[in-house]
Parts: sequence; structure tokens; C-alpha cells
Amino acid sequence: MKPIQVGLLGIGTVGSGTFKVLARNQNEIKSRAGRGIAITMVADLDVARAQAVVGAGVTVVADARAVIANPEIDIVVELIGGYGIARQLVLEAIAAGKHVVTANKALLAVHGTEIFAAAHARGVMVAFEAAVAGGIPIIKALREGLAANSIQWIAGIINGTTNFILSEMRDKGLDFGVALQDAQRLGYAEADPTFDIEGVDAAHKATLMSAIAFGIPVQFEKAYVEGITQLATTDIKYAEQLGYRIKLLGITKRTAQGIELRVHPALVPAKRLIANVEGAMNAVMVNGDAVGTTLYYGKGAGSEPTASAVIADLVDITRLHTADAAQRVPHLAFHPDAMSDLRVLPMSEVVTSYYLRLRVADEAGVLAQVTGIVADAGISIDAVLQREADEVGGEGGAPEGTQSVPQTDLIILTHDTREGTMNEAIARMQALPSVLAPITRIRKEELA
Repeated sequence: MKPIQVGLLGIGTVGSGTFKVLARNQNEIKSRAGRGIAITMVADLDVARAQAVVGAGVTVVADARAVIANPEIDIVVELIGGYGIARQLVLEAIAAGKHVVTANKALLAVHGTEIFAAAHARGVMVAFEAAVAGGIPIIKALREGLAANSIQWIAGIINGTTNFILSEMRDKGLDFGVALQDAQRLGYAEADPTFDIEGVDAAHKATLMSAIAFGIPVQFEKAYVEGITQLATTDIKYAEQLGYRIKLLGITKRTAQGIELRVHPALVPAKRLIANVEGAMNAVMVNGDAVGTTLYYGKGAGSEPTASAVIADLVDITRLHTADAAQRVPHLAFHPDAMSDLRVLPMSEVVTSYYLRLRVADEAGVLAQVTGIVADAGISIDAVLQREADEVGGEGGAPEGTQSVPQTDLIILTHDTREGTMNEAIARMQALPSVLAPITRIRKEELA
């Protein structure tokens, strides 16, 4: 049988890995797919470099539309990235009757509804295993492996850059800025790391997982996004002392009120497996009503790990290439006419627990004032810790003009409460004359 013909748009890190792994493991892949899979055409602006990667047997062009227009191409793999030209090319490929494989989480998180609708109407597949958590087959698990379950929640370390930075801050006691520089030097962070450190990349991925888990449209614009730039080493140390680790988590959860979709740093009990995921590794926890909690761990980025996911999609499409569209797994696990209109909750309505750190004047009555405000708000306290003033010293950066004031850190752990209620309580505490610095608030997730 003639091999399935693949056209590659972009042959950077992931594209070159895809070409190499496909060539290296061709015999095994053919045996699994039922026919060969061959990259026969590549589009890249740097034609000479691309030709050097793929060799003489592959046609290389500068114009991506030439790949889409080629009637011999069955599958188009989009590895350009971004929202702009990538969106146009994917929609043009679909319109031309080509199946599409993409690693572009930003594109699907923002424009996924449009793209999946176009693919459904044209009867072609859009596969995106590589868009979330690199080589970890989490999309396959959510769409197929856990199909029997009502998914209750997902919590994932889905950005390797931020996890590496947090690991460095914990292990070496580095400040955020120094840890970021280390990550850039070692190639774990881009020259412009904004999407990573501000949580946007993780939010793209969490958005896709929420859609698959709960059968809702992709709604990136409704995600709450908070990065790690404001995290202090002081809080990482306190968390450790309390039996927690701080991780940037992408969380989506089913509640009676609607769907939570949020990305932010969180305290996770150190005894949880996910709390011990270090360096640039990724991990995703999924809780289903039948299976309980499952954990998926591995490399979330890199040339060949991501290529592994791209090729898995190519194999899937090859197997189903001649199948009736009704026999294929729906893009977002649920059939389009069975999608839910469950609302995504604003962050103010989310219920979770909290870690608060207050830099306060070391004087009588402060603790009573603070705990009184918390009690008035109806917030239940789990634990209160107060450091000795001589232990705190200059930790956490005493505000200008307060260095001569005896001060200490007051740590409060709460039970579950509504975020809006917590915001009001923090505002009241911040207004106290004895509170000397902006209050640090980090959410706490037990993941039990």
C-alpha cells in the first residue's frame, strides 16, 4: 500500500525531531499504522537549512501554501506556532480536505472552536496530542482511555520552564530573577519568557484539557491566569516547613456552580507525587469518578519527546484515513451536538484554601486583630504561625521606612473559602496600620 503522504510546515526543533524519529522507527511505525508514513514535502523560510535536515529525497519549498495545494499530500503538520499565519494555513489545509496535526496550543486555545467546526464540516481530522505536555499522551488518555468516567478535576504541572525555576528556587534558595537567568542559560527558557512565567502557556494547555474533560467549547478568554514572577523564596521556605511545595498548576474542576479554569502558583502537600516533580518535567493528575486519581508524567517539551506525540497523531490518522467520519474520536471527545454549555466560573466564585503571609509590627494585639477579621468574614483557619522577630530579620524585604520597627511574619493557613470572600478579608487586613507590607496570598490545593 502506498505510504500516507505528509507535508510539514516548519522544520525547527519539533519538525526536525519528527523527521528523525519517523525515519529511525519507520518499520515499527508502519507495522502499527498498517502502511508507511512519509514526509514528502516541507515548507520553511530557510530552504537551505531545511534541505540539509531532510536530505535530497524530500521536496523543500519556502511557501507553505504550495504544500497545502499539493494533491498528493494527505496530512499537513503545522509546526509554525503563534496565532497569525498558522490559523490561516490550518483553515486553508482543512478547506483543501487535508487532515491536520498541530502542536500549536495557543492557536487551538484561542481559535479551536472555529478550527474544529471547520474540520467537522469538511470531514477531516485535527489532531493535537503534542499541544499539551509534550510527549505525555494526556490528550489520548482524556479522549479515549478515560471515556467511561465523569472527569471531576485535572491539575497539572504543564510548563517545564516555570517548574525548573521553582525547583531552582527551592533547592538552591535562589531569587526568581537569578533562577530565570539560569533557566535561560541552560535552554529551558526563551529569551522572552513572558508566556511561560506569566502562566499564559499553561493556561492554553489547561483550556484544551478542560474542553475535552467536560465537553465545553475552548474558552481561553475565561481562564484565570497568574504567573510566578511575584513568588518570593521566603514563601517557598515557609511552605517547605509546613509540609508543602509550591508549583505552578493548571487546574480545571467540575463543580455544582460550573467549571473552574485557572492557572496560578499553589501549595501542594509534599507527600503528593506531583509535588515531587522537579526540573523541566511535566505531570498531570486526572480524577475520574470511576477510576479515581491517575497521574501522567514525562518530558513536556524537547525535539523528540514532542515528535513522539506528533507521530502518534500521524499513526492515528493513518489508521482512520479511510474510515467513515462517524467512526472517529471527536476532536474534543464529545460529539459536537452533545457539547455542554456549562459556564466557566469567574475567579471570585472559586472555592479553595489559602496560605497568607503578613509582614506585621511585632506588638501586642496584632494577631487578635488579624484573626478577628478572618473570623468576621466566616473564614475557617487551619493553622496560624508567628515567627520570632529576631528570626525574620530582613527576609522578604521590609518596606522602606519600616526597618526600625520590630516586625515579624504571620502565616495563616485557611480551610476552603470563596475567593471573593478572601479578597474582601485581605483588603481589610491590608488596611491595618500594623500590616507593614503587601499581603502574600497563595492558593492551597490538597489534590486528594
